[in-house]
Formats: sequence, structure tokens, C-alpha cells
Amino acid sequence: MIQRANPAFALLALAAFMGLQGCGKPAAPAADSGADKPAEEATTDAPSQDDDLGPFELGDLIEPFDPPATLGELEKDIEWIDRPVIDSLVQLAERLAKEPEPIPQSEALALKNDSAENNKKILSSLGRFRVQQGEKAFEDEPGVDYDATFVRHVGGDLKSTNPLLMSSTTEFEYSDFTGIGLVSNDIEANSFAPAEIISSWQSSEDRLIDKFVIRDDLTWSDGKLVTAHDVAFTFQVIMTKAVIVPAVRTGPDELRAVVAYDDHTLVVFHKEGLATNDGNMNFPIIPKHVYEKTIPKDPTLARSEEHSRLEDNPVVAGPYELTRRARGDEFVVTRREAWHTHEGKRVRAKPRFREVRVKWIEDFNTALLAMKKGDIQEMELRPEQWTTQTNGDDFYRLNTKVTATQWTEFHFTWNQKDPLFEDERVRWAMTYAMDYEELLGTICYGLYEQCRGPFHPTSWMYPEKAPELVEQDLDKAQDLLSQAGWEDTDGDGVLDKEINGRRVPFEFTLTTYQSETGISTATLMKESLDQLGIVCNVKPTEFTVLVQKSRDHDFQGLMGGWGAGKDPSTNENIFGSDKGRNYGHYANAEVDRLFEEGKKELDPEKRAAIYGEIHTRLWKDQPCTWLFYRNAFHAFNKKIRGYNLSPWGPYYFSPGVSSMYSAAP
Repeated sequence: MIQRANPAFALLALAAFMGLQGCGKPAAPAADSGADKPAEEATTDAPSQDDDLGPFELGDLIEPFDPPATLGELEKDIEWIDRPVIDSLVQLAERLAKEPEPIPQSEALALKNDSAENNKKILSSLGRFRVQQGEKAFEDEPGVDYDATFVRHVGGDLKSTNPLLMSSTTEFEYSDFTGIGLVSNDIEANSFAPAEIISSWQSSEDRLIDKFVIRDDLTWSDGKLVTAHDVAFTFQVIMTKAVIVPAVRTGPDELRAVVAYDDHTLVVFHKEGLATNDGNMNFPIIPKHVYEKTIPKDPTLARSEEHSRLEDNPVVAGPYELTRRARGDEFVVTRREAWHTHEGKRVRAKPRFREVRVKWIEDFNTALLAMKKGDIQEMELRPEQWTTQTNGDDFYRLNTKVTATQWTEFHFTWNQKDPLFEDERVRWAMTYAMDYEELLGTICYGLYEQCRGPFHPTSWMYPEKAPELVEQDLDKAQDLLSQAGWEDTDGDGVLDKEINGRRVPFEFTLTTYQSETGISTATLMKESLDQLGIVCNVKPTEFTVLVQKSRDHDFQGLMGGWGAGKDPSTNENIFGSDKGRNYGHYANAEVDRLFEEGKKELDPEKRAAIYGEIHTRLWKDQPCTWLFYRNAFHAFNKKIRGYNLSPWGPYYFSPGVSSMYSAAP
């Protein structure tokens, strides 16, 4: 998950597993390539060939419920509260306009980002963009090159174009361009319905019912109108047992029903009036007319000939559509004329790039060379690249760079079903074994902060009484291991213990992603454990294999990261007993209870206290050895404008915000 959300078109309020990459924005089982990539918002598990899917019955996980038969019957006794329907581009532009006047863009482009002051100046100046309003609301903005191609870098391949099967940050970014949703969030995480998609949004006073009116000028890329029936059908698909999408299902499973009363009026019935209800409605939408016949034949959404064809020719409703997909290389999306024009009339702002190429370059050093040559125009930088490789004229000739705080943490996850890590004392010994000074000062170049649990210290859900920082303490680690029964009984220098009647050595594999940060961090852990008599075998693993191993719980220790979701309730899917992204098999009944309580509590201060307690209990149990909070570091070509950053991730993907200028704005 960092959450890769653009303010207008973000699909999910879940999290994205990173590096498993993600946040507690991440990811469903969303996985990505790790500390060198952003953490981001939500995804799902694709079934393996051996899954027993059982009989297909659409919506068989939906509990019995008889909604009112007509809209009139429904509205008879309801007092509606109007909810915000916002053009997020206008909102963001207005927010930026209230900030202090920035320096001229020519001055910002001439600066080197070598201080916090210069960083602020660059972001403030180059993050600005203009939105035409009033009679000119949908006219082209002067100076913008609407024929431009934006070339972006990602560190992982596009595995699936089906929004229900998203499994990486790359896929989430693809959906930012091509997908739609009922509810989105602004840069401060406030909920609203996107005006590009929704005409009106109302909630009942008890927050048990939401009513949306979908615009009548929104079409799928095959020309069919988007209707409320598409949304209701998608909910039924998500809530079908034979369709293996547990991560996307987290949230919608709190809904009682989603009913289309006509083509444009959609009503969502909630099981309870929860603080998380807005996010529970934030699921991706697929076209009913395309999938209603294909899914019963292939609930995996991936194996049939028809679903294979849809992978390369998806039917989408967002501002862009897929026009090229070269597996292992890049995917290309092109602006949809039907997005901003309907029946010959301009009805939405025109996306500011004609085309976006998203290139997969797995090696970040190769990507940086491409950035310096101008072959790509945006990438996320590694700490060593920010510190040592982007300070010279060879970089600043074409580019600039910016940094910001992100609520993203990295950790080692311990598989508690493995007898080596089922004891809390052993997991704490792992934490005391780590050399944090070397990790933060050398591997992370002094740019990251030591992590103390799942939530970031600047977040509203961080506990008032923060956990104390841990320093490397090999003596304490040794004592804890001894208490847990680990001793070197045969004098071979390796700790051992009798497990299930057999004496076994303490030897395990630590799986990590193939990057300098991932490999160096895991290797540092190995070197620390060597001193304790523990054999740690570091196994760098290709991204897609790492994703599958995490989903299958096929690891002993694994390095990954989570980006914070817009709501901390998304962490339930990571740390809740038997939840979809709980890859380490962590289980604590009190934590489960607190997650339930947090969803029901509407008072912000009381909610913050609940999630602070969850943070504290997770720290006590140490299901992970938390390593560092990772900031965001981005490089941009000097022609690009309109990039804005938030704790959940970059907001520069919105087709209406980012742009390339053919003349000075």
C-alpha cells in the first residue's frame, strides 16, 4: 500500500503490501518490491491451480437480507444527511492557493535539493497547478502540452489488469489511471464522492444506509454506460466464495447489501454504523455486461480463454485505457476521449497527458541512468541514490528531486507457525539482535527513523506513551534465547533445542527482496545472529516469487513493509487472526477485540486511543522485528508540474493534476 492514491481516482482504502510492500495502506496481500518502492493500498490473492473453489453461487457469502422493494418505500422514514461530492482537482488547487506564495518556478528549477528549506521551496512551487473554473471549467489549460507522453518508472511488472486481482503497487497505479470508485479521499484523508463519477451522496442519520446517484455520462471503454447495476454486481462477485479475493473482500464484507434501484440510483446497506463505513464502500468496480457470463465459468478470473483475453484488452471506465502491454517491460495507457467528452460535449476535465508509459526497470541503478538521460521522467529514489548519485549536474541537467514524510514502515515478519518463532521471547531476541546503528546510519544513509511498531509517530493513532527505542543488546538476546530453551548442547557453535522429540539446530532462511537495501538489511541481521549461534541463510527472491511465498505462508522470516492506510482499521487484515494478509500467523484475541471496537467507535479521540493500544500490544508481542520508517524520495523531470505528496503516498498521478508544459506556466 504507502498508499498510491490519487485524490480523484483512488480505488481502495485498504493497504498495499510492499516488499512485500504495502501499508497497513498496505496491501491486501498486495506485494511489491520493497524499500525501494512505495508502499501502497490494497490487493487480492489470486488462486493457485490447486485451490478447491467449490460450487459457484453468486453472492453466496452475503447474509440473508430483504431490502425495501422500491426507492419510495426505502425513503419513507429516512432523514438524509448530504455528504460531500467534490471535484478533487478544484479542491486541491484551492488548498494550494491558500499556502504562502511560492518562489517562481524558474527559481525552483534552478535549486539543488540540499536542504529542508530548498525541498519545501521546490515542492511548493512545482506542485502548483491551475484548474479552469466557471464557464471555462472544462477548457484546456493554456501552456499544457496535452499531446505529451509521461514516462514513469516502476520496480515491478504489471501482473494483472483486473482490479479485483491487484497484487502490487504497479497494479494499483494502473488502476489509478483506468479505474473508478464510489468514494475517495482528499490529501488529508477526508472522504468524499468524486464529482467526476457521482452526482449526489447521502447518508442516513444512523449511518446504516448510503445512497449514491451515478452520473449518466460515464461510459465503459466499450461504449456501454456505467450503471448502478455494475456496482451491485461487483459487490456480489466480491462476496462469492468461489472468487478468491480475500483482500478486496475486507471492507465489503461489512456491508449487508448493495442494491441498484435503477440505472443510476445505488443504495448501500451497512451491517452497523461504523466509523469505517466510508472505506468499506471503496471497492473497485467491474462491468457487469462483460463478466456476468464469464465468472461462473471461471471464478479465478484468470484461467479461461476469455479472461486471458480481457487481461490484455480490459474494459475500463477511468480516464485512460490500456493500449499496450509488454510483459516484463512496460504498459501504456492512453487518454479516453469518452471520459471527458459525452455526446459531443465536454463534461469533465481533459486528462493532461495523452499517453502514460509505465516502464518496469527492476534495477534501480539502471533506472537512474535512464532518468539522467531523459528516457524516463519520474522515479522513486533509494536512500543511496538520493545521498550520493543525484547531486551533480548530470542529474540536475534534466531533473529535480523532492522528499516528504510517509507513514511507511519496514520489518522482518516471523512465521509463528514455525516452531522456531512461536515463542515471544525468541522474537524479542531477534529484535535485540539487530544492529540499528549500522542499519540506520550506513544502510539507510541516516535518512530513515527507527521504527517502533506499525503506526508512524506523526500519525493520529500513534500511542501517547510511545514504545522505547530498542538498541542492539546481544547479551539480552542470548538470555531470552536461553529462557526459551535454546542452548549449544553439542559444542558446535550453533544453538539447538529439542522440538517434538528431536533436537534441532537454530537455523532458518530469511527471505528478502532483490535490492541493495533489502539484501544489506537481511545480511546485517545474519551477521548479528552469527554472534548468537544462530544460522541465518539470506535468500534474495524475485518479486513475484516473494509475493507468492508470502501468500502461501511459505517462509520462516521475511523482510517486507507496509504503508499506512487512510484508516488504521485496514491493519486488521494484517494482524487480525486468520485475516487475508496475516502472513506470519499472528493471533491475539485482545487485538482482534480492539480492532472490532475501533471500527465501532465514532469519537475521534477514543478511536485514537484504541489504535494506540493496538500498537502497544503488537509491540509487546513482536510479530515483527520493526526496522525503520521510510520517507519518500522522488525524482521528476523538470518539465513535470503538479506533484503533491502526503503521508499516504504521492498525489501526482491524477490525470488532472500532473502535466507537462509546452510553455512556462
